[in-house]
Amino acid sequence: MKSAIALALLIAGAALSPITIADEKRPPPGAMALSTVLTKLEQQGYTPIVEVSLENGQWEIEAFKEGEPVKLKVDPNTSDILSEQPDES
Repeated sequence: MKSAIALALLIAGAALSPITIADEKRPPPGAMALSTVLTKLEQQGYTPIVEVSLENGQWEIEAFKEGEPVKLKVDPNTSDILSEQPDES
């Protein structure tokens, strides 16, 4: 019985920890405004930009370049493109 109570307290403590899933969705400290990142990408020919999400501290962006769909991973601090792949989804 004591182990069940301890397990319940451990689970409750984890649920109330200050680091939450929502914190993982915040850009890292020093990140550029998303609007600035998107403007820079558009100036490089990535248009239209159709979807943006933040995963593992990087912007994941679906856009078109020269009429072809692409998936980009972009550094939120510098707006550098870290990877570009055809979007086959």
